Amino acid sequence: MGEETNPLIPAGYDIVWSVVAGLVIALVIVALVVLARSAKRLTPLEALVWTLVVLFVPVLGPLAWLTIGHRSATPERSS
Repeated sequence: MGEETNPLIPAGYDIVWSVVAGLVIALVIVALVVLARSAKRLTPLEALVWTLVVLFVPVLGPLAWLTIGHRSATPERSS
């Protein structure tokens, strides 16, 4: 007889994809929290555009905000 698998135990790829999906969701949440905290330094239009980019461009949107957008939203300190 062939090897039978237990339908209650997920296959390895199911576990991997679940972890990847969890990480993507966590990345979006972190990006939205950082965006909300720095929204005072953005115009309403910039905040709206960044929010839409973070929500609708998977992985690249949150990474773009955390690398590019967050830096441009912080006020420059004058020495």
